[in-house]
Amino acid sequence: MDTVLHLAPAAHGVVYALVVALGGLAGAGLLGLGLAAFLRRRSRSYLLVALALGTLSLRAGLAGATAFGLVGAEAHHFGEHLLDVVMAGLVVAAVYYARTIRTEAAS
Repeated sequence: MDTVLHLAPAAHGVVYALVVALGGLAGAGLLGLGLAAFLRRRSRSYLLVALALGTLSLRAGLAGATAFGLVGAEAHHFGEHLLDVVMAGLVVAAVYYARTIRTEAAS
């Protein structure tokens, strides 16, 4: 397995598992806060931000699945980058939508 730019999960055992678990909990917490903000504001931009925060939990899940051998290294690497693109797209869409609504309201 080629691990030039990535850590090998099996080589780091408990420390790797703790980092992934903490990342997953932090991502889930942020997702929860994002969803709470969405439920309070009921705005599409808040929903898009909450979904973007959800990608953090998905990344941790992907790392865990890779550590348990459920996902191969190539799929893991591709998945990381795909989730980065999804997160960036959701944030850009949230900002665009918020600015569009603000402009329409001012007119």
